[in-house]
Amino acid sequence: MSIDLTKLLQDWPYEPGQINVRLIRGDDGEPKIQMRLDLGVLQMEVTGRPDGLRPNDFDSLLELHESRIADHEEAGGPEGDGDPPVLSEDDCRLLREEAVQFYHRYISLLVLSDYEGVVRDTTRNLRVLDLCKQYAESEEDRTVLEQFRPYITMMRMRALASQMVVGGEPKAALFLIDEGVDQIRRQYDDMGRAAEFEEASEVQLLRGMRDELVTKLPASQKHELHERLKRALEQENYELAAILRDELKMLKDDARPEGP
Repeated sequence: MSIDLTKLLQDWPYEPGQINVRLIRGDDGEPKIQMRLDLGVLQMEVTGRPDGLRPNDFDSLLELHESRIADHEEAGGPEGDGDPPVLSEDDCRLLREEAVQFYHRYISLLVLSDYEGVVRDTTRNLRVLDLCKQYAESEEDRTVLEQFRPYITMMRMRALASQMVVGGEPKAALFLIDEGVDQIRRQYDDMGRAAEFEEASEVQLLRGMRDELVTKLPASQKHELHERLKRALEQENYELAAILRDELKMLKDDARPEGP
């Protein structure tokens, strides 16, 4: 059998500006994800580590390090005997390289509308950021990934909201989008970049998704929002009331007169 990929690439042309993804059945009978790039094709497993490897018989390096740290803390606690657990520069580099694999996969899964898979892989990559932030030996390794936290959060909330839309729960989708925007606001504050928040691409994408969703809400939604606002004010839940007012304002802004 020829190992030349020319025929495969010719049969599946690369399309600039598009994320070209497909789901295929592998020779082992299991589904595989393929992503077409300008210079070839990436192939990934649908579950587990995308390259199919199991470092030290763990699903990924993340699980390996999480298990190692948990074992240390269970044995003696954070202040127990022995040196505290740390991630070396090599550990963090390999974790970052592994996270890139999961990034390629959750981007592909979003195109394939596998929202559950996107939530799984984005949640997993957020755990990488948390682990490095807490246990990395060097200051650079503790902070270098934080710049990606808003993007991963946006992708996760986008997938969660899409799940709700598919399930016929648009109100839940709106709540998740608002929660995602609030999380990203706090993240920009934590990074000392609060001034960039309003123009951040992650925020613009979530708000755009919200605007599109609001226009599809049924007419009865407006009445229900008024009732919820009334109850929130009666209960002096002013934070919820502010959110509901914003939702009502968007409904009014998006209203269009019917044509003749």
